[in-house]
Amino acid sequence: MTTGTTPATTRGTAPVGYQYVVLRCVPEVQREEFVNVGVVVYSQAADYLEAAWRLDEDRLRAFAPTLDLGAVGASLDTVCRVCRGETGGGLPSLGGLGRRFGWLSAPRSTVVQPGPVHGGLTTDPAGTLQALLDRLVG
Repeated sequence: MTTGTTPATTRGTAPVGYQYVVLRCVPEVQREEFVNVGVVVYSQAADYLEAAWRLDEDRLRAFAPTLDLGAVGASLDTVCRVCRGETGGGLPSLGGLGRRFGWLSAPRSTVVQPGPVHGGLTTDPAGTLQALLDRLVG
């Protein structure tokens, strides 16, 4: 698993709103089949943007035997780098967390794609990220 920013914690305080997208591995876009591989969580109130991912290599090989798992991992690492606000080397210069989340959650036709944006309330964005990763990715 790899993560993005250093988390801001709001544990023990009033709940704050957050949004998230599930990152999907879509080896053949035309087939519209995918495997969940990561999650991005954004909370404006907590000043938090982070991603975490996990590749089940055996499952992905069974699903798409010719898939370049190294390239998938590199794409997911790029998501984490964008969360941290890194720039250069082909990464976009997007500014604040909200703009970065907007870029990360925008629909695209690549092997790693974001699903729809969902939201909720949390007192612990980092804990929520881990719970979503465990529940939605495995």
